Amino acid sequence: MEPLKHECGVAMIRLLKPISYYKEKYGTSTYALDKLYLLMEKQHNRGQEGAGIACTKLNAQPGEEYMLRERALGSGAITEIFQHITSNWQEAQILMGHLRYSTTGKSGLAHVHPFMRRNNWRAKNLCLCGNFNLTNVDEVFREITSQGQHPRIYNDTYIMLELMGHRLDRESERLYEQARQQGLTGTSITHYIEDNINLANILRTSTPLFDGGYVLCAFTGSGEMFAMRDPWGIRPAFWYQDDEVLVVASERPVIQTTFTLDTEQIHELQPGQALTVRKNGTVALSTILPARGNFSTEKLPDVSPQGSCACSFERIYFSRGSDRDIYRERKALGEQLTPSVNEAIEGDLEHTVFSYIPNTAEVAFYGLLDGFKKQLNEQKAEQLFQLMQSHQPSREEIRSILHNYIRSEKVAIKDIKLRTFITESDQRNDLAAHVYDITYGSLKPHEDNLVIIDDSIVRGTTLRESILRILNRLHPKKIVLVSSCPQVRYPDYYGIDMSHMDEFIAFRAAINLHIERGTWQAIHDVYTRCVAQRQLPPTRMQNHVKAIYAPFSTDEISKKMLDLLRSEGVDTPIQLVFQSLEGLHRACPNHPGDWYFSGNYPTPGGIKLVNQAFIEWYENRFETT
Repeated sequence: MEPLKHECGVAMIRLLKPISYYKEKYGTSTYALDKLYLLMEKQHNRGQEGAGIACTKLNAQPGEEYMLRERALGSGAITEIFQHITSNWQEAQILMGHLRYSTTGKSGLAHVHPFMRRNNWRAKNLCLCGNFNLTNVDEVFREITSQGQHPRIYNDTYIMLELMGHRLDRESERLYEQARQQGLTGTSITHYIEDNINLANILRTSTPLFDGGYVLCAFTGSGEMFAMRDPWGIRPAFWYQDDEVLVVASERPVIQTTFTLDTEQIHELQPGQALTVRKNGTVALSTILPARGNFSTEKLPDVSPQGSCACSFERIYFSRGSDRDIYRERKALGEQLTPSVNEAIEGDLEHTVFSYIPNTAEVAFYGLLDGFKKQLNEQKAEQLFQLMQSHQPSREEIRSILHNYIRSEKVAIKDIKLRTFITESDQRNDLAAHVYDITYGSLKPHEDNLVIIDDSIVRGTTLRESILRILNRLHPKKIVLVSSCPQVRYPDYYGIDMSHMDEFIAFRAAINLHIERGTWQAIHDVYTRCVAQRQLPPTRMQNHVKAIYAPFSTDEISKKMLDLLRSEGVDTPIQLVFQSLEGLHRACPNHPGDWYFSGNYPTPGGIKLVNQAFIEWYENRFETT
């Protein structure tokens, strides 16, 4: 598949012992930095456009810098920022790291997390990073400007920082008045504020405004910290605590590897929950917002609201496959496609080679192989049973049956990323066609079917320009292209860089079917209904884009997708096999978020934006005013 960018990865460490403890036990003054580096490198898959780290020192004296930050751009950003770290960082007890993929189209160092809000009062300093995408930036912006604030930058990270910073200011001022009423003065007031800041208050008064998927990590200049997950549970977060350290990360296995832990020792931060740590090291787990079900399915008849909308794409593609449960789920996604693939090859295992498109589809490929191995073993058992019913089978007869096996080869090879600096389109297309290579001789030309599995088919560009062209050179009798997930039909607005309707080959296929069948009026009707509800609050909107797909079966859309995917010169018969929505939920039962496949957005903001995306597509295509 085409690489999808995902926003983002987080890592956070809070030391719960004095710095001297780690020097004595581990023989190093960089214990926390070493661990943060590992947490970030192990999550490099979550962001390669930039990285940043920040920390705070709890015992800094006036005139001494106590909040530090380093940021860098590019795939080598992690190495670069750690090379710039000086001895000032070694006394920090709170450290936070972030890896960035942009879904906004904005780039540059100014957009790399963490973000900082500075103040001469330590308790009013706030440093924030996160894995998130808000769908209601306009509403949050109006809220903070109505309070008199004047944000300098219009994006969700900065606006979120300003809103939460404003709440932090109010919390500090509340405590200031309490301290004065108790007769405290001078630095005694400062210590009172820093000792009594309640981060849960700040979260409860700011996060109800947010619509979208998020994991927020932040700390103050005086040493309080928090990590919070959105109430829909869209974005993932995991944590671990012992008497030495509290750690938070976007993925479970990176904590396991970094701290040598078992799976059961890691906890998942639940929807709407926050981990907070006081300056004195007291850790609390609190419910900030009640967990929310899927907004779309709550409005549908005969559908029970789901208690979580955890992103299924995390399981299919984004998160590391080294996680115990993700590994099992990806294998299940492949295995349960066995009947559909068997039908596509008409049961001809003898003349079929199985493979996968590198690299994230590898585990689903193993699952598919397992499914066919089980099927073949059942066939062998039945054949042997039938032989023994008629006579005592010979060694040669038994050997003939047992000799049958599932043929698998590494057919596709992904080469290094080729730079398409050539400007002439024909030459650029030729270069793009060589991103993948094939293993020559891996199947018998014109005799063997080739079953090749990928994790998803989104835009189809790489398939058309590279993969199918190069697989065609092997001259298989038939190519069965398998997707371990369902057809991707709708944009994502919670952290994946697919937000425009015409990006999806499934959408282009459906539009082509409407035009071919003369039902173009249905396209206009969807546009009209989307425009008509523009003035409604998002909670009253419906996803009218679903009507584009409603007249067609999955198979009809798949066949039209093939017409769009087949480039000139590719003459091999091809069939597409997709995972079903039901199969997806069987394989990933705890991650039911499927809006990119079903159109059932978990938040009102998602429904608003998908309708807006269709309006923009329609007006751009038909130049409607």
